[in-house]
Amino acid sequence: MSELVAAGKIRELGVSEVTSDQLRRAHATHPIAAVQMQWSVFSRAPEATVVPVARELGITVVAYSPLGRGMITGLPQATTRLSLLDFRRFLAPWRGGNLDTNLAQVEKVKTIAAEVGVTPAQVALAWLLGRGDDVVPIPGTKRRTKLDDNVRALDVRLGPRELGILGSIAAAGGIGGF
Repeated sequence: MSELVAAGKIRELGVSEVTSDQLRRAHATHPIAAVQMQWSVFSRAPEATVVPVARELGITVVAYSPLGRGMITGLPQATTRLSLLDFRRFLAPWRGGNLDTNLAQVEKVKTIAAEVGVTPAQVALAWLLGRGDDVVPIPGTKRRTKLDDNVRALDVRLGPRELGILGSIAAAGGIGGF
């Protein structure tokens, strides 16, 4: 890959779903520009491991599934009314008691959204954007209207109270399967 950069065939290198040790090793071989991982108000594990190393090394963090594969939006078609062929039916957050646990947390996001006057997706994206200038969320957006809504998250400002509530969502036992 380093040879491809040197030859001008690619501009920079990125990695996905790596541990902090793997990120260090990759960066020591050739500078890494971006690391992609699942990160959302529901999926916080990267904050304790990969994010600090990325910041130490000056690597941009690309957060996929910032809306918890749609669950954080609170929309029935992304939570309780999945089609029979929807792959999410097989994922841990939608199975067993996890779904009820997670939907209770979605209600917290929805309440904040109503108080602030925005959508739950905008709250979740604003929270993630607030983690740092080195964070780039990439929500999977299929419709132009949702894209426009997501872009408006750039204008959402969450106060200390809202940030405290959102910060507590992933506390011990608060989220199932993420």
